[in-house]
Amino acid sequence: MTRVLAAAVQMTSTADVERNLETAERLVAGAAARGARFVALPENFAFLRSEGEPVPEPQPLDGPWVSRMSAVARRLEVTLLLGSIPEAIPGDVRVHNTSVLVGPAGETLAVYRKIHLFDIDLPGLEHLKESRSVAPGATPVVGQSAFGPVGLSICYDLRFPELYRELTRRGARVLAVPSAFTDRTGKAHWEVLLRARAVENLAFVVAPAQVGMHGRGRSSHGHAMIVEPWGAVVAQVADGEGAAVAELDFERQERLRRELPALSHARLGLRSP
Repeated sequence: MTRVLAAAVQMTSTADVERNLETAERLVAGAAARGARFVALPENFAFLRSEGEPVPEPQPLDGPWVSRMSAVARRLEVTLLLGSIPEAIPGDVRVHNTSVLVGPAGETLAVYRKIHLFDIDLPGLEHLKESRSVAPGATPVVGQSAFGPVGLSICYDLRFPELYRELTRRGARVLAVPSAFTDRTGKAHWEVLLRARAVENLAFVVAPAQVGMHGRGRSSHGHAMIVEPWGAVVAQVADGEGAAVAELDFERQERLRRELPALSHARLGLRSP
């Protein structure tokens, strides 16, 4: 497949799981009606709590949230990225923050567990310590879709370029970055980091996002967007719920990678004399 229409969903999830799932279904259906065949939901699309509130029902990978959204993918015949769910870990009170790539037949194509956890000490945001309730993953994942390889990541991963270079080395043509970036860090860093990851890897970046207030003391920057391999933002949701939709032209990407073969010029492991 040389082209695919992609959509990055923006929504405001809360502690109301049913409302969140209904909103996700509606926004995915709206993107599909616009022609999108790859639709990506943001991090914590089904449940986003105020910090300190427990996850109501950690999910197995064959649990009701994944099953419900897999049925949506099957009905709409789209490849659907479930940005992240709280995946239950047997014998552990913590969860994994897990992204699931679902194919148009409702099948699971890939599962990625967030590697880098958001533990920060910025004034006013010291309460955001993801590792208190989340166990980190350890493995980069590239999912094989009908339109090509998709490198999976989640939110804070965006600050670690070595992960995206590894995903590209493993064949990724599209880099998915489902997120719930805070207002403060998002205003300063969200767009510039997404564009940097696109330029560094000559890759499409599809970045669905949470936006607005989710509960006491927690809000997200929004600005879901799609970035093309030369670094231009080709679609964006400026505010509120919706979907950024743009065509991913893989023939153009291949041409850019030939004309600027930086990926083949990388010299790793250099030492000082």
